[in-house]
Amino acid sequence: MRTVAVVGASLSGLYAARELRAQGFDGRLVIVGDEPHRPYDRPPLSKGFLTGRTGEEQLALTDSEETAALDAEWLLGVRARGLDARGRTVLLDDGRTVSADGVVVATGASARRPPVRDLAGLHTLRTLDDARGLRAELTRGPRRVVVVGGGFIGAETASSCAALGHTVTVVEAAPLPLVPQLGAAMAAVCAGLHRRAGTELVTGATVTALRGTAAVTGVALSDGRTLPADVVVFGIGAAPNTAWLAGSPLVRNDGVLCDDGCVTSLAQVVAVGDVARVGGTRAEHWTSATGQPRVAVTNLLAGRTVRSAVEEPYFWSDQYGARIQFTGRRRHGDSVRITEGGIADGVPGPDGFLARYERDGRTTAVLAVDRPRSFTRARRELAREAGLVRSAQS
Repeated sequence: MRTVAVVGASLSGLYAARELRAQGFDGRLVIVGDEPHRPYDRPPLSKGFLTGRTGEEQLALTDSEETAALDAEWLLGVRARGLDARGRTVLLDDGRTVSADGVVVATGASARRPPVRDLAGLHTLRTLDDARGLRAELTRGPRRVVVVGGGFIGAETASSCAALGHTVTVVEAAPLPLVPQLGAAMAAVCAGLHRRAGTELVTGATVTALRGTAAVTGVALSDGRTLPADVVVFGIGAAPNTAWLAGSPLVRNDGVLCDDGCVTSLAQVVAVGDVARVGGTRAEHWTSATGQPRVAVTNLLAGRTVRSAVEEPYFWSDQYGARIQFTGRRRHGDSVRITEGGIADGVPGPDGFLARYERDGRTTAVLAVDRPRSFTRARRELAREAGLVRSAQS
């Protein structure tokens, strides 16, 4: 290959560029990014950056030395608008084109934005610019913050707002946040972290309207209540950035469909990170964004799938001073058992806990709160066991 285009100056895009050079690609490397920023670390945006403990310089994922070593052409602040039928030319919205022998799709996902009125005080939290705007607003004295969505971004944002001394309410449409990921029993325990920190958690209700004229003043709910609000943060999930691929041969279904090795329906195009549906699963987690590029680049340079990127899912979240870690593939009907630590009054005990999800005598997933060492050991065991099961099935 003479030229490879990495579309997306994201975490996964940067890792793909690194892998290309590490695996011996010495041709032309072009990195396209719709944001004007070089790749940066997103997890701190809802945590340390929002509270002011982390500065922008600490978010940077590259320095001048690495940037020089990559020897890439950076086309930043420009959006990809199309991919030709052969998957060899990337069309940009400023009229330029990038012709390539291989393409890495790493365009990530964008925060879902509900159809709401144009009022000051409304935010999402996905990008550095989003975080800048929200952080600036939170420095204007005590605020009444309503976070819509109790998932990881919503919970982390609520935690940061509470740490800054603001009055915080989380609105979750489901009976409990995080049930799909953790199951009802453990979701209830993690939901208790909100209560313990003084954050109000409203469940089983949706937002029906926003109050205010120039700026938001309240949030009307489906249960008839109206919550006073100066700031509203929508954390209602993300949608993969695939619209620019309309008209291309790539199959899209809540992400770019790939095989187990991140290879799309075109052998010269691979996809990684939040935008990729690898082996039937799209995982919006840091570990997927950093792990998939190695396999994807190997397969791209080989011209066919020679390695698999399928591994046990893993994610973590920091909420109200607690570290939540999860790995595995929990399914409905799995039993859950606390094997270390404990739960007191419906919340994690002072030493946290380790829980194992089980089915037919086998561990399917592991959840830990403030038990990092125990979790690391359990994660290794689970990965080993899962690898043996996959080998036996193949």
